[in-house]
Amino acid sequence: MAIDSKLFSDLSVLFAVVEAGTIARAAEALGVSPSGVSRMLARLEQRVGARLLARTTRTLSLTDEGRRFYEQVGPHLAGIQEAAIEAAGSASKVRGKLRVNIDPYFSRIVLAKHLAKFLSRYPELFVELIMRDSVGDLVADGFDLALRFGEPPVGSFVARKLTETRVITVASPAYIKAHGKPAHPRDIEKRDCIDFYDAANGKPYPWEMQRKKEVLTLRVKGRLLTSDSGTLLAACEAGFGIAQVMEIGCEQLLRSGRLIELFPGWSDERFPLYAIFPSRLHRAAKVRAFIDFVSDILNVDAA
Repeated sequence: MAIDSKLFSDLSVLFAVVEAGTIARAAEALGVSPSGVSRMLARLEQRVGARLLARTTRTLSLTDEGRRFYEQVGPHLAGIQEAAIEAAGSASKVRGKLRVNIDPYFSRIVLAKHLAKFLSRYPELFVELIMRDSVGDLVADGFDLALRFGEPPVGSFVARKLTETRVITVASPAYIKAHGKPAHPRDIEKRDCIDFYDAANGKPYPWEMQRKKEVLTLRVKGRLLTSDSGTLLAACEAGFGIAQVMEIGCEQLLRSGRLIELFPGWSDERFPLYAIFPSRLHRAAKVRAFIDFVSDILNVDAA
């Protein structure tokens, strides 16, 4: 296949369509007509000799051949773009749109208060934080990376563990004053508890407590079930009941005494946070900048 300017423009159009999700949005971003985008896609498919995109009136997605092509070409096209930026002597190499599949808890409780600093540092960067229940298909969904708690899924991903956090059992001073502090973890089974909904599995997260290798499974009474981390923390702080939370993001609530850890000796369970990338050889400057920033927040040395 001969390489010329039309090939590079057609490749750029393909990547713009995948990132935007629709031909119309890609056309708007590129400053060309939707029909022009369709013609360039058809030209690329004819040149490659394979159908790269499956189109219907409502959806657009990569075919199997398109996904393989996208994953193979992506690192090289990104490298060319970065090299062009560097060669042009740009003062800011971190630019464009960064699209992140992000865990709702991490986004709301940990990251949100730091976003102004990150965005002011990179004025040419646009960030999309999309909260999803699972990693899904990063390439087909147009994500640059995912930030997720728990072990990474099996698949063609590259995962990097950023940190791990304790799972702790907490209640407010108001709850303890009204109901007393449970003497043993088993006593929690007789108390009002706040359940957190595991959307990926369609049921509440199980309650466990761990002391070294000893794991205690609890059958709690959850009269309140929520899928929103802010609601869970606010209800717990207001004195409704006992909750299990990740320590990360709750440090100030614990230091100020607004939440009290009930059983520090039973908090050996750890929950990891991973950055998950498509299986690419190179990562764009915007992705590296974001991960470095998150690592600074977590007080973790950036690799």
